[in-house]
Amino acid sequence: MAKSDSFFIRARATTSGADYVASEIDLGSFVNLGVKSSTLLRIHNVSIQYADDSGPEHPIYAQTATPAVVSWQLTTQSQSTMQYADDKSLVSSGRLELFGDPTSTAHSLVNIDTVDLNPQSWKNGYLIGVDSLFFAVDNVGTTASGEVSVSIVMECTLETATQASATALALSQQ
Repeated sequence: MAKSDSFFIRARATTSGADYVASEIDLGSFVNLGVKSSTLLRIHNVSIQYADDSGPEHPIYAQTATPAVVSWQLTTQSQSTMQYADDKSLVSSGRLELFGDPTSTAHSLVNIDTVDLNPQSWKNGYLIGVDSLFFAVDNVGTTASGEVSVSIVMECTLETATQASATALALSQQ
């Protein structure tokens, strides 16, 4: 099988207080690791949407001097906490930092979308050879607007494993 046309995989996870929340993305219908032939998934880019849990049209805000941080990660293995970039299961991650003004009754806000590992797109894509990906969110601090939903959209293609792609996959140690 040559490379397929690109398609999109989507998922969403919503913060829950200060708890780590993970959502499993089943890749069983895409990835096939067989003895004679294997099909691998290649992620070409990742896009993220942060939204108030009551709807994407509602604002996300903080009203205290203590920042609120909403972090997300995409991993090839189930995790229970956010991972550092040296963890080989980490595919991509990022965070939204929210700062409010505690002296104001108005909801003033400065937010920073910190892309800590998420390159948005890779030159040759990120090769995946697992049956599931895990998309997770966690938050520190409080968003005055409530829980935050984080959605991910990944542009992907499928390809037949070759010796070169198998070597690349082995080197990334997923």
